[in-house]
Amino acid sequence: MQFMNYLVAWLLVRIRSERGQDLIEYAMLSGLIALAIIAVGGLLLFQTSVEDMVKGIGGCIDFKKGGCDPF
Repeated sequence: MQFMNYLVAWLLVRIRSERGQDLIEYAMLSGLIALAIIAVGGLLLFQTSVEDMVKGIGGCIDFKKGGCDPF
């Protein structure tokens, strides 16, 4: 009987302990925020290149011209 009381107490402590889960959630959230900052920084750094690429793609998918004229 004493062993069962010890086992139940041990299980309750293990179930209620969620510190590790909170730490993982904060780490994942921090990583997501860092990824967003890097993505925005990359877009700002290569803004002219991205604009040129988008204009080139727009020229290729213009169905009225019938061909790919990126400039």
